[in-house]
Amino acid sequence: MQNTKKELRLKYKSLRKQLSEEEMEEMSLAIANQLLKLNIWDKNYFHVFLPIQEQQEIDTELILHLLSGKDKNILISKSDFESREMTHFLLTDNTQIKKNEYNIPEPVDGIEVPSKKIEVVFIPLLAFDKKGHRVGYGKGFYDKFLGECQAETIKVGLSFFEAEALIEDVHEGDIQLDYCVTPNKIYRF
Repeated sequence: MQNTKKELRLKYKSLRKQLSEEEMEEMSLAIANQLLKLNIWDKNYFHVFLPIQEQQEIDTELILHLLSGKDKNILISKSDFESREMTHFLLTDNTQIKKNEYNIPEPVDGIEVPSKKIEVVFIPLLAFDKKGHRVGYGKGFYDKFLGECQAETIKVGLSFFEAEALIEDVHEGDIQLDYCVTPNKIYRF
């Protein structure tokens, strides 16, 4: 079997569908616990994705609790599917969240924060390899967003599954991860 992005997307969407809700909860908790071991907690601006439940994504609620307990600035995004751009808003007690047409939970509005200010980004993905390349849904939102961040912004992928040896069709515009955290392991790149 080839390890192209397209094939990995199919493989991991299928693997995710086989996970029970209980397994996903346990694995999401394990990932949140692994994150505590990373050397990122001196930073202030953290970008977190809100999970698309229909895609069986990692539940980031525990990560939100961690960040909130550590008094960090938490940013969540709104996606523009025409320009493929993400706008980032500070998550506050007053933030209203609504699902868009793709079932992505998004802030309705709020205090906008530029990408350049974000110090740590937690990145959703379907698969990743041992070199820190990742496979997302293929729309390019995160590559564009990460390209707007500072070079020193820490990029942390979150995955239910372990690394593939290699993703064959990586191209230049793909931005590598600094870490990828799974329930059992922290990968450093």
